[in-house]
Amino acid sequence: MCVLLLSYCFTSLSGFLLAVFTYYIFDQMNTKKHPAKEELIPLLQMLNNFHPVGKGIELHLLKNVYCRNIPKGRHLLRSGEVCHSIYFIKKGLLRGFIKEEHKEITTWFASENEMAAAINSFIKQVATRENIQAVENTELLAISFDDLNKTYLKYPSFNIVGRKIAELHYTYSENRAYITRLHDAEKKYALFLEFYAHLANRIQLTYIASFLGITIETLSRVRSKTSARKRST
Repeated sequence: MCVLLLSYCFTSLSGFLLAVFTYYIFDQMNTKKHPAKEELIPLLQMLNNFHPVGKGIELHLLKNVYCRNIPKGRHLLRSGEVCHSIYFIKKGLLRGFIKEEHKEITTWFASENEMAAAINSFIKQVATRENIQAVENTELLAISFDDLNKTYLKYPSFNIVGRKIAELHYTYSENRAYITRLHDAEKKYALFLEFYAHLANRIQLTYIASFLGITIETLSRVRSKTSARKRST
């Protein structure tokens, strides 16, 4: 009888502790940690490069921006979800990709001091077709759709920053369009090196191949030819 009672108590205690632990983990995952002032510096530097933001906006962002870390290989966003926030990459590397049957097609890369989001989903607040995945351990600063729009309304000058960031990313989109519309694999890879030289050694070849729209075998041949030409010059 005592053994049965002890076994029951142990099982109940284990279940209780598991429930508490699960609640704690869930609570931590859903608690938005706001950055310390010094953690916001890289974001402020980037914003000020486009247009001076001023102390009022700095303090406002300090209260509304939150931190998020994504381990390598984990998803920041999955197809079918709504992109509720836009992200500034403090450290690390993200890629966007879509799926066609069992094939992953990489659509973009973003690294330190760049913004990232599933932009159609973010602007319209609708489900995305896109996935966003961490290629490296990635540290992010984020602001929600609602808080960003409140910032635009409260500080009209911040709209200038938003416009200039949008203009920059439109040029990125145009560069990606050039790459995808070319048929020559060597020209595709040459443009990739022109636009993404700083990432060429950080991205695995399967992602680069899918981004360029070529096979991994073709990419290997092109890389070999490119290296041979460099050695001969």
